[in-house]
Formats: sequence, structure tokens, C-alpha cells
Amino acid sequence: MSDDNTTDPDVKTEGDVLGARADDSSDTSASKDPSDWVTGDEPMTGPQRSYLDTLAREAGETLPADLTKAQASEHIDRLQSATGRGDGSSS
Repeated sequence: MSDDNTTDPDVKTEGDVLGARADDSSDTSASKDPSDWVTGDEPMTGPQRSYLDTLAREAGETLPADLTKAQASEHIDRLQSATGRGDGSSS
């Protein structure tokens, strides 16, 4: 019995990689504006909620609990800058 949906793992095809190569700077998915995300209007995820709670406490802020994924991402970026988290520096 053969499965027509299987591929030979030794045969490389264009776009067949999941991880980014060190010299590949053409992938802009990580820097895409959250307001342009297809799922940006869905409720924030559990991990986003948890991380935002931590960041907001450190920054002395309160945030609404009903943020969308896009809004949560924007607040995370802003609060990371405000708290010094996520910038690659060690504290």
C-alpha cells in the first residue's frame, strides 16, 4: 500500500524548511504589523495573557483583560521596551 501524500525526506524542494537560516533575512513574518495578522482580531492567547500580566506588573500598569492577539502583541512590544525585557540584554 502506498501513500501518495508522502515525500522522500532526502529530496529537497523549494520552501521545504521550517527554521530560518542564519543568513536568511528575507523572512518578514516576525516583523509583520499585528494589525495585518489574519488572526489578529481573535482573543489573545493564554501565553500572551500570562506574559502581559508579568510585564504590566513590572511596568506598574494595568491592561484590559479582553485584548485581541494583535493588541496584546503591541502591548508586549511596548512593555518589553519599557521594562528592558526582550532586548537581548542581561539584567
